[in-house]
Amino acid sequence: MNIKEIIKEIKGKQSEINSVIFVGCGASKADLYPAKYFLDGNAKKLRVSHYTANEFNYATPEAVNETAIVITASLGGTTPETVQANSRAKELGAHVISLTRSVDSALTKDADYVIYHRFSESYSAKLEKMGFALQLAMEILEEVEGYDHYEEMKDGFNKIYDLADKAADSARKYAKIFAEEYKDAPVIYVMSSGATHEVAYATSICLMMEMQWINSGTFHSGEFFHGPFEIVEKDVPFILLMNDGRTRPIDSRALTFLERFDAKTTVIDALDFGLSSEISKSVIDYFNPMLLTSVFRVYAEELSYSRQHPLTKRRYMWKLEY
Repeated sequence: MNIKEIIKEIKGKQSEINSVIFVGCGASKADLYPAKYFLDGNAKKLRVSHYTANEFNYATPEAVNETAIVITASLGGTTPETVQANSRAKELGAHVISLTRSVDSALTKDADYVIYHRFSESYSAKLEKMGFALQLAMEILEEVEGYDHYEEMKDGFNKIYDLADKAADSARKYAKIFAEEYKDAPVIYVMSSGATHEVAYATSICLMMEMQWINSGTFHSGEFFHGPFEIVEKDVPFILLMNDGRTRPIDSRALTFLERFDAKTTVIDALDFGLSSEISKSVIDYFNPMLLTSVFRVYAEELSYSRQHPLTKRRYMWKLEY
C-alpha cells in the first residue's frame, strides 16, 4: 500500500480528521519537521503539532483520538520513547503511521501502517524518512482539505532525490576545506530558517554533539538578533544552512552580520545546488531541507575523517542504561 492509498483508507474509515501529530526523537524528530512546517503553512482547518516522544507520552495532547493521525519515526525502530508513543496513540484510538528502516522492529507492533525507508544505500536514501513524512503531509492535506499546488509537489518529489545525490557528489571538494578549517573548533553554532530550521537543530545535536563530541548550539536565523548575535566576534565558527525561497531574506540578514564581524562562517546555500532550477517556486520552501541535509552529510563525513573520529563512535549511547 502506497502513501496515497494509506491516507485514502484512513479517510474511508474516519471521515472526520481534525489533527496530525508528528512524534519522534533526535534526528527522526527533526526529519518530521518539514512535514509539520508544510501543514502549518497550508492547512486551514487541520490542527498540527510536533512532539519529542517522551513529552507526548507524559503530556499527551487531548487531540489524540479517533480523529487524529499520529506519524512516528525511528530509524532503527527501537527508540523506547517512540515505541511507547505508538502504544499510547493506539490506546487512545488514533490512526498510527510509523516510518522506519527496520522490518518487524518494535515500532511496527502498534502501528496501523508502516512505511519502510532506506538509509545507508546513498545520500538520497538518507532523505527518504524526511521525504515520506512530507509526502504523508501532502496527501493528508489533499484528502482532507485539498491543496492547490499538489501537482507541483508531486513533480518536486520526482526530482529531489536525484538532485540531492548530484549535490552531495559536487560538495566533496568544499567539504574537505570545511573539515580542515573546523576540525579543531571547540564549539560550532548552526542556524537556518523555514522548513530547514530543524535540519540545523539535528546538525547541532546529532552530527556535532552526538557524533563528533563538539560543543554546539543551534537557533533559528530569525532569532539570531534576539540574543545569539551577542557572541559573534572574529573567527567564532558558524554554519548557515541557507534556504532558496521565502525565508532567504532572514538567512541573508544573519549572514550580513556574521561577515561584518569576521565570524568564521560556512554557508551551504540551496541556490548553489540548483534547487530553484528544478523545483517550482510555489513549493520550493519544502524541499530545501532535503537538499541541504544531503549536502551537509558530506561535510560531516569529511569532518569526521579530519578529526579521526568516526560518525559511529559513541561514549554513552547504546552503552549505558539511561
